[in-house]
Amino acid sequence: MTDTIFALSSGSPPAAIGVIRISGPNAVAALEQLSGDLPEARRAGVRNLRDREGQVLDRALVIWFDGPRTATGEDIAEIHCHGGRAVVSALETTLSGVSGVRKADPGEFTRRAFANGVIDLAEAEGLADLLTAETELQRRAAQASAGGGLSRKVDGWRDRLLHLSAQVEAALDFSDEDDVEALPPGFAEQTSELAQDIRSALNAPRAERLRDGIRVVLGGPPNSGKSSLFNALLDEGAAIVSAEAGTTRDVIERPIAFAGIPFILVDTAGLRESGAGEIETIGIGRAREEFERADIVLWLGPEGEGPSGSLEVAAKSDVAGYGKDSAVYSVSSATGSGVADLISGLIDRAQQILPKPGLAAFNQRQAQTLAEALDAIEGISVTSDTLICGERLRLARRALDRLLGRHSTEDVLDALFGRFCIGK
Repeated sequence: MTDTIFALSSGSPPAAIGVIRISGPNAVAALEQLSGDLPEARRAGVRNLRDREGQVLDRALVIWFDGPRTATGEDIAEIHCHGGRAVVSALETTLSGVSGVRKADPGEFTRRAFANGVIDLAEAEGLADLLTAETELQRRAAQASAGGGLSRKVDGWRDRLLHLSAQVEAALDFSDEDDVEALPPGFAEQTSELAQDIRSALNAPRAERLRDGIRVVLGGPPNSGKSSLFNALLDEGAAIVSAEAGTTRDVIERPIAFAGIPFILVDTAGLRESGAGEIETIGIGRAREEFERADIVLWLGPEGEGPSGSLEVAAKSDVAGYGKDSAVYSVSSATGSGVADLISGLIDRAQQILPKPGLAAFNQRQAQTLAEALDAIEGISVTSDTLICGERLRLARRALDRLLGRHSTEDVLDALFGRFCIGK
């Protein structure tokens, strides 16, 4: 990372203000070429910015920060200019002409922060989730990870592993001396407690559940009111409603947030054993697949005929003969009766499935490495060999190090930082 990068870090123009960030060994020199002179480090100043021919490009606020106490761990300069397309384009063109300076790749600023030890991999993943957060619950969970909450928890486990490893090393190094002959009392209990803490974290809801949303699938035979309820929940006409059987022939899904909780509502083709055409039959097959993927299934068909664990819904409570004795919810899409109660019930059930608000949650990659650490720790209980205990503790530490990015492959890093926009 000997070159210097720049990018527009604010929103796409036109905008009131455009922020161009420069990072690297030539960042300060590049800014000085544009502005002529610079304010003191970490103090903002107003300067006329000029191109190589001396033409004024803009009058802007400039500021620079000397590394390593910066967002990337390198020298950083920022230009706060007018956010018109022509202004931003002219400044980017001029910067591209500075020796050793180039436009940044997606996520390159954050990748440099990771490479320079400003953030770890778990914090970077939290930041990626924060940038894509669309609901308040997603924001709070991502902020907890980006702010280091998850990393601090993992570091706490790692410190406990180091303490256990020190006890093992002491037993190995001084086993021939009177003061240390074997693993000390309490070693097994400490190991068991650590394993239980990690096991509890693995059993907690995953971050993907919060990022992707709770999947609510509406199921039932044709004309059971699925599409009408789907539209009522969305408060829009997303699905075609008709008395003709088989109107919905494919899966229709829409994202929505209730009380800051992300949901994916899924309308499916009506289930029937006969009378379906070729296309409708394909839709029915996809409907059954959606039942397997669902977090919550709302069953609008005959009582007891829905998928296991589905919630019975009487979807036409305003029509005689459409009630259900075991209905968890009775609604009318036509009048709106009961829809608010159904939404409230979905919120309550989602809160039981999702991570607790404001707490960092492990994603699939992190959970996989955490499971490896747990497997290594649990293996200690079945051996009395001190050497094997030490090796298993080392394997557990390596797994936690990979979780935080202290041992990461380029493929993992490329996949993560590719999620970021240019300028971040």
